[in-house]
Amino acid sequence: MPPALTIFSAPKPFTHPHIAVIQRNAVRSWLALGEQVEVILLGDEPGLAEAAAELGVRHIREVERTPAGTPLVSSMFALARQHGSAPLLCCVNADILFLPEVVSAAQAVAARRQRFLIVGQRYDLAVTEPLDFGPGWEDALRRRAAEQGRLHKATGSDYFIFPRECYTDMPRFAIGRAGWDNWMIYAGRSRLWPVIDATESIQIIHQDHDYAHLPGGQPHYRHPETFENVRLAGGKRAIFELPDASHRLSGGRLRRMPLTWRRFWREVEIFPLVRLHSYALGQAFFALFHPLKAYREFRGGGAG
Repeated sequence: MPPALTIFSAPKPFTHPHIAVIQRNAVRSWLALGEQVEVILLGDEPGLAEAAAELGVRHIREVERTPAGTPLVSSMFALARQHGSAPLLCCVNADILFLPEVVSAAQAVAARRQRFLIVGQRYDLAVTEPLDFGPGWEDALRRRAAEQGRLHKATGSDYFIFPRECYTDMPRFAIGRAGWDNWMIYAGRSRLWPVIDATESIQIIHQDHDYAHLPGGQPHYRHPETFENVRLAGGKRAIFELPDASHRLSGGRLRRMPLTWRRFWREVEIFPLVRLHSYALGQAFFALFHPLKAYREFRGGGAG
């Protein structure tokens, strides 16, 4: 039986001991989902080929890169389509632990919609040791997350599930930098696909780490390639976040987000972007709703 979900990722180098541990944990959690998934690791970072061989997963070295050497998201997506056999694709950060419901949730959405994007919040958890994925591993992990984990704020996204026919026109974003994940939500909304917050139905766990693997140890949102990602996305108005999702997955059902007053005004604000595809009007509406922020951007040359 062919897999239902192709999970693909571009891990960091396996040279940092803690990064190596949590990335192996992540891949093992994906493999523990069973025959319904296939896993593809992308890139030629130090130690990756050896880790892929050890874990028994497919490894593809030839990923296009930015001038600074960072893998391109567009190349990753193209390679996943070319080499993956599942109808659904899942791009995920290599420090994320999946639990079994991810497959059934994705299939439930695919049974209802042809095109969509599934995203969701993560739980942050301190993990420093290799995890055991023997019998009962998911229950043990849930208990640990409930006792020690913290629900991360609804900002950046760590996984994206979508049909393989979607996102075939990805800009040349750098992976591991901010901006491209926000564009995924923006692009889905602007194409009128359901953008689904599956936090209630899919629990994912992010294993905490520092930023020692990045140049200067700086968080990714301060990296120069983040600024280039934002430019490629179309500017700051294209930086959408999880609260901009149009639907939620709850109890196996797809529901529209509740229309609170806050959400109503946000929908009005982004109407020119997602319905009229007018960035100029999007800027004007942003200035109308956020005059102080717009003034600061103008003064700082960051109108985007």
